[in-house]
Amino acid sequence: MVKITGFTSRDVRFPTSLDKTGSDAMNAAGNYSAAYCILDTDVELRGHGMTFTIGRGNDIVCRAIDYLAARIVGRDLEALVSDWGKTWRYLVSDSQLRWIGPEKGVIHLALGAVVNSLWDLWAKVLQKPVWRVVADMSPEEFVRCIDFRYISDVLTPEEAVDILKRSATSGEGGGKQERIKEAEANRAVPAYTTSAGWLGYDEDKMKALLRKSVDEGYRHFKLKVGGDVERDKRRLEIARDVIGYDKGNVLMLDANQVWSVTEALDYMSHLAVYKPLFIEEPTSPDDILGHAAIRKGLASSGVGVATGEMCQNRVIFKQMFQASAIDVCQVDACRLGGLNEVLAVLLLAAKFGVPVVPHSGGAGMVELCSHVSTIDFVVVSGKKSILEYTDHLHEAFEAPAAITPDGFHVTPTAPGYSCDVKEAEFGKFECPSGTFWQSEIGQKMLNDPWRGVPGEQTS
Repeated sequence: MVKITGFTSRDVRFPTSLDKTGSDAMNAAGNYSAAYCILDTDVELRGHGMTFTIGRGNDIVCRAIDYLAARIVGRDLEALVSDWGKTWRYLVSDSQLRWIGPEKGVIHLALGAVVNSLWDLWAKVLQKPVWRVVADMSPEEFVRCIDFRYISDVLTPEEAVDILKRSATSGEGGGKQERIKEAEANRAVPAYTTSAGWLGYDEDKMKALLRKSVDEGYRHFKLKVGGDVERDKRRLEIARDVIGYDKGNVLMLDANQVWSVTEALDYMSHLAVYKPLFIEEPTSPDDILGHAAIRKGLASSGVGVATGEMCQNRVIFKQMFQASAIDVCQVDACRLGGLNEVLAVLLLAAKFGVPVVPHSGGAGMVELCSHVSTIDFVVVSGKKSILEYTDHLHEAFEAPAAITPDGFHVTPTAPGYSCDVKEAEFGKFECPSGTFWQSEIGQKMLNDPWRGVPGEQTS
């Protein structure tokens, strides 16, 4: 029996705005950040969970973590995870905290960190990586992890059990046990790269990074678009010169919500000639019918629509599927309320036959999503998809993500959820006390934030 005795929230920010890592049409100069939750126990183990932001406001999420994590202090871990769906509903049911959601925004980001820290702690107690904890569940145990309120009109617990039972005996490679062997051999999750595609990179840097990615064996490449159509056309011409049209390489685009529906259709009429697989986040993440209209408008060009990294909960995903609004589901391991809600979306995607390509651009996101994609392949859909790999900040984590020489994600093996940040990294980048943030440039960025960061000047 393990009891949760306390918690700590920590604000860690990496100054990625300085080299434009992560830059796109909507977010010119973000600092990859983690609002972090650490659960203390009456044994030596601690649970580590995080949610991802890009800088200012990370401290607000940490404050919300303090409110939510307090609700499980003094509770036994075994009791909390024995009926996960009930625990999840308990955590979203404080009426005063719920009012500032409900189940979305800052309070839901904070919930993700708390819930993920519980999964990490439980997996460490079981001495398994999180994906294997889920893979070893029966269909009924899996389904008890989910709160079906608001989605039972589309997916009932009984239907969910049936999906999991069918997947256990069918799918790619046979059944679940065969797919577990593939995961153990690092063959479960093919990788794609965005590392060359940030909008703030100049064309020479982009070209060099694309060539490097091709040499490293990547076959799927994503570029940010939406800043200027003529510049984007030049960038896509460069990309196609490097990766070709007939070499088996796949191009994907990401607009990060910068367009209206009509702007998206007009802009993509200029870019469709470069044969992208999909356009990601072409408009507001809340505009379900707008995504459906864009998908319909692009159908004749063969360009699909993808979204999900800003999709706030299982309810919006449910409606995206109902409206046939997306070709690719990009569920985020942190934007939702932790792994439990992610599992609900994986089941919804399986029911509607939509492939899952989790959003994993950002500090710690690849580490978390390696588990999510493995769960989807092994347990839920039974089908291989792809998962983003960005070559940034993995050195900050105790169990960093990695890629095999032939372009697959290395399946996590360490017990937990792979998001333990090294204490030395907290020493450098915890805000505001870390050595970087106490330095001259760090103080400039904190004290004059809108003018202290390249690309963030205001009038």
